[in-house]
Amino acid sequence: MARRNGSNGLLTARQVARLLNVHVNTVRRWNDRGILKAYRIGPRGDRRFSKVDIDMFLVGNTEPSQDAEADLVLVS
Repeated sequence: MARRNGSNGLLTARQVARLLNVHVNTVRRWNDRGILKAYRIGPRGDRRFSKVDIDMFLVGNTEPSQDAEADLVLVS
């Protein structure tokens, strides 16, 4: 039986997008640019983000950097 990602401290890009209130493509771009760290899993290379890393990002970055702000797509 597969475990839910949240139970092992890893989040999907969609879950991170919801936490940060941005579009999932923004999360992917931030990962591509090194703003957010992701782990690639499985043969497809799906991204998983550490809950601890996301919490640190939220604490240390209350406002996105200029690079991140250029890609920002808010979700309403």
